[in-house]
Amino acid sequence: MTGRVLKPARLTAADVLRVGAVGLRARRTRVVLSALGIAIGIATMVAVVGLSMSSRADLMSRLDRLGTNLLTAEAGKDALGQEVKLPKNAVAMVERIGPVQQATATAQVDVRIRRSDVVPEEQPAGVTTQAARADLLTALNATVAKGRWLDGAGERLPVTVLGAVAAERLGITEPGEKIMMNSRYVVVVGILSPVELVPQLDRTALVGFPAAEQYLGFDGHPTTVFERSPDASVDDVRAVLARTVMPGNEGSVKVSRPSDALAAKAAADKGLTGLMLGLGAVALLVGGVGVANTMVISVLERRQEIGLRRAIGATRGAIRLQFVTESLLLSALGGTAGAALGAAATFAFATAQGWAVVVPLWSLGGGLGATLAIGVLAGLYPAIRASRLEPTVALHAA
Repeated sequence: MTGRVLKPARLTAADVLRVGAVGLRARRTRVVLSALGIAIGIATMVAVVGLSMSSRADLMSRLDRLGTNLLTAEAGKDALGQEVKLPKNAVAMVERIGPVQQATATAQVDVRIRRSDVVPEEQPAGVTTQAARADLLTALNATVAKGRWLDGAGERLPVTVLGAVAAERLGITEPGEKIMMNSRYVVVVGILSPVELVPQLDRTALVGFPAAEQYLGFDGHPTTVFERSPDASVDDVRAVLARTVMPGNEGSVKVSRPSDALAAKAAADKGLTGLMLGLGAVALLVGGVGVANTMVISVLERRQEIGLRRAIGATRGAIRLQFVTESLLLSALGGTAGAALGAAATFAFATAQGWAVVVPLWSLGGGLGATLAIGVLAGLYPAIRASRLEPTVALHAA
């Protein structure tokens, strides 16, 4: 009678997971420390992506709110290096460009500002003065935080509206207080909220064009012209704006789009995100080395177990599968904890900044996928080493 050939039993998926988890349960402290490296790497990558996406989403929202159709034409220098002055009718000339929907202007005024007459004249407040038209606020989508803006009557009176930083430097907290411009007291009637598109106005005291001419010796020539046109026409208007403002001397006029600064900030944030992702990848690699080290030590410590399993019929493939599964579970534990920690950090920081919370699913999926790949690579060598142990040698060494 021919004897039956015994075949090793196949391990089910549940068996593989149960056997792979045995080593983790038996060495919990080591497991936590090994998983910590993976968790730090994944948390860094998820948080960096999440915070970057949240920041850019907030920035794009601000750009949509402020508009990207604002252009500025600013007086510069001529070919001889001399300062030029824009024509007094520069705004009217710009308004004649077909697509232009709105145009306004500001002008630099040479004035020394002090909090009061007890402050020495040689101690400036770090605040500049500009003349402004009454329609400047709407053109820049700016708002008044306290008080009021320069209306038709206010732009002819010795009153001023301060930018947010200017008010802070002068110690003005409420409208109605007075400051000195040269030797004249003027009343502060309003304080602006920060002007995102034109931040230099935050450090400025604004007065009306007529008031600047009457009380401050202003000559009436604007320094900067602002205009808005439909998004589709911005490039066309930009091409003709300089020669419209300064016919025959357009090279002395600098044309720019303020929203480009915010767009450049988004690009800079994107570059920084790449750097931080690189640092997260390094942390993840270090964590993978820690997992590999843990698995090698685990194989050395469990020779008797491996020999016993081999003696009762476990195949080399089953041993390899056991240790690869153990490495995968260890990495998955760290990866899951890291993804949760990164998402929580993104939520907390973005909420504190007032941003919309954006944690892309691909960052979570990519992080967990990288974790599993690290787990396989980290566990492959220890698994192969364990499977090559002969039962008799392993039992004898134990």
